[in-house]
Amino acid sequence: MAKSGKKSPEINASSMADIAFLLLIFFLVTTEIAIDEGITVTLPPYTDTPPPPVESNDRNTLTVNVNSRDQLQVEEEVTEVRELRAITKRFINNNGADPSFSDSPQEAIVSFKGDRGTSYDMYINVYNELRASYNDLRDEASTRKFGKPFGDLIDTTQINEIKDMYPIRISEAEPTDFGAAGG
Repeated sequence: MAKSGKKSPEINASSMADIAFLLLIFFLVTTEIAIDEGITVTLPPYTDTPPPPVESNDRNTLTVNVNSRDQLQVEEEVTEVRELRAITKRFINNNGADPSFSDSPQEAIVSFKGDRGTSYDMYINVYNELRASYNDLRDEASTRKFGKPFGDLIDTTQINEIKDMYPIRISEAEPTDFGAAGG
């Protein structure tokens, strides 16, 4: 067959670049970028002077270790993570009743140390349980005293009063290689 003299219609592609550019801008503006938040911890301000030595009674320090096999040890006894919150709450809120636990919530220190081989998930699980124990105690005290949980308080005087009752004192030591046996 012979070709007819008609030309096929051409598509005008001059605006394709503009459309692609506008789509690119649209997706950049509307896309939400996930940001890793990490653990929020308030650090003390930097000073050149070394801190004074802390005098603490062994009774007022709860030792929590996680070894390279992700075994949790509280006071050198292997413990399950699900038991940690109750142990920590009992330790902090002892008020001198049990001679093996803290004298008061203001004196209680939780010493948390992981091994270099500790998994990230285990470290975070243990840290979350330690923080949750303080949060539970603050909620209970706030509910008793003000009729609502700590997170619902808006009066800074009330918030500070509960924070003074249960100051969060978690000491995180630098990870070491104490292995599977603990140390």
